[in-house]
Formats: sequence, C-alpha cells, structure tokens
Amino acid sequence: MHYMPWDASYLEALCELWNRELGERFPLRPELFHQNSFADENVLDAGSWIAFDPKTMQPVGFVVAKCWQEKLELQLGMGVGWIQVLLVDEKYRGQGIGTELLTRAEAALRQQGAKSILLGRDPYHYFPGIPEESPEVKAWFERRGYAVLEPLENDLLCHYPDSAKAELPHVSDGCFRLLTVADKDAFLAFLHRCFPGRWEYEAIHYFRRGGEGREFVVLEKRGEIIGFCRINDGSSPFIAQNVYWAPLFHDELGGIGPLGVDSEHRGQGLGLAIVEAGITMLRNRGIKQIVIDWTTLVDFYAKLGYHSWKQYAKYRKEFE
Repeated sequence: MHYMPWDASYLEALCELWNRELGERFPLRPELFHQNSFADENVLDAGSWIAFDPKTMQPVGFVVAKCWQEKLELQLGMGVGWIQVLLVDEKYRGQGIGTELLTRAEAALRQQGAKSILLGRDPYHYFPGIPEESPEVKAWFERRGYAVLEPLENDLLCHYPDSAKAELPHVSDGCFRLLTVADKDAFLAFLHRCFPGRWEYEAIHYFRRGGEGREFVVLEKRGEIIGFCRINDGSSPFIAQNVYWAPLFHDELGGIGPLGVDSEHRGQGLGLAIVEAGITMLRNRGIKQIVIDWTTLVDFYAKLGYHSWKQYAKYRKEFE
C-alpha cells in the first residue's frame, strides 16, 4: 500500500470514498469536508495521511488527526490529540491499512506532546464519538487501547407537522431577541464569563466568518444577557454541527444548540424556555424538522417532543 500526506487536491475523491462507505447514514458534502478537514488550522499535517492502492493509485483510506494549533487566548484540549476520522474502503479492510494509518496519526500526536487521544470531539468535529450503530468499529478501536467513556451522546430530532407561526415563551421581566452585530462584544464577554471554552470558541469563529447575529437567540433581563441559544439553518455563515446531515432530509433542516443560562439565574425554568424560543425562531422561518446535537439530556429535551435519533460512544486512549 502507498501512503501520502494529507492533500486537499484529493478532496473530491476522498469525499466520494466517504459517501460510498457512510453516505446512507452520514452524507458528506464537499464544502463540509473542506470546512472541517482542510480549512481547520488544527489539522495536524504530520498525522493526517491518505492510503492508495499502488496499482490504481486511487485512495482507499485516510485518517485526519488534530491538535490545538490556533493562536487564541483560549485553548481547547490542553495535552489532547484528536482522531477526527479514520476510514478505509470496505473492500480493502483486513490488510492492516487502518492500523498503519492510526499508528502514523498516534505517533505524530505524541510527537506534538499529546498525553491522550479522543475519537471525535475535535474543533470542527463530525462526531462526538463512534456511532453506536457501528459495533465493529468500536471493537476495532478497543483492541487498540481505546476505552469507552459513559454516558452515550445523542443527536435528537423532532418533526413539526406544519410551519404555522409559533409564539415566543413568556419570561417574567425578560425578553428574547436575535443577536445583532452590535452585540458582538457584549455577547462574547458573556460567554467568556459564563461558558469559557468550546462554546466561546465557536462564537468567535462565527463572527470571524461573517456572522451577523441571526444564529443566536439571547435572553435579556434589564438589558443584560443572561442566556443564549444557538440556532442554525441553511443560510448560516458556515455549516454547523446540528445540520451536518441535512442531505438526509427532503425539507430544510434546522439545528438547536449549544445553549446556556448564567448560573446566577438557573433553577427558574429558563433553560427550557430559551430552547422553546430557539425552536420558535426556526419554525417561524418555515423549518419543520430540527436537530439538537451532542447531548446526554434526552429526558430534558423529551419535554419538547425530541427523541434520540443518533447515538455515539465516546472513546479515549491514554499514553503511558
């Protein structure tokens, strides 16, 4: 087998390989592939490889490894490396290709100082773990030292029967509204204070990519932001995680999350209310199906009619 470093010139061929293997469950668009696996600054070139059939020189497998490399004040995953995706053409499995790709990725991540590796959950991730419907993949990684972490993560789904106008929930002394560009600094300060880390990181990238605020519903009391809910649709400035698999749906898909309420204002039912506000905003855009991604709070969202649609098992490998 012939191995070559990660190269964007093979994007179309690798996307076709993905869709042959996974497209019925996780259809990958070239623009999403570019966004998540080529444009992300955290892709580790030394740990990302393509396997080719030496006779045809067609790609038959690939791995994408990541570690934190961005120049930001915040940092995700100190001492952590990520395997974003490892995929081998079904016809070429059992020949040691996946093991070779993983070995190269792990070695490069260790060289970068990683003390542990997570499967998925990277910046611009596809999955928060291994899809639960792929037990053979779980077993393969377990044989290579990866340990499962509880609980399962879920993508949730709800279908709405029509696109009739919905009403925003009522909150005493509070109001819901969409963010504007003028709110950028105040909103980022709120996230930095209340939710530092991934949610803040994603919001920073949102504004860098030209976001103008329509993807964030905020809850205000006395002019102060005390809660938020991210909402996504086909017009968002980049493809957000809860609408990754929109090609599975005939109509436009909407997404909810992340969301949160300032700790000083919790215990008042505001979390559920802000989800309802986000749903209302999306439904009033004519969206009839909405996904809430990467959550363990199945019972919480069931109150609003959501059910588990896809499940993922989280895995980690610790280096000695």
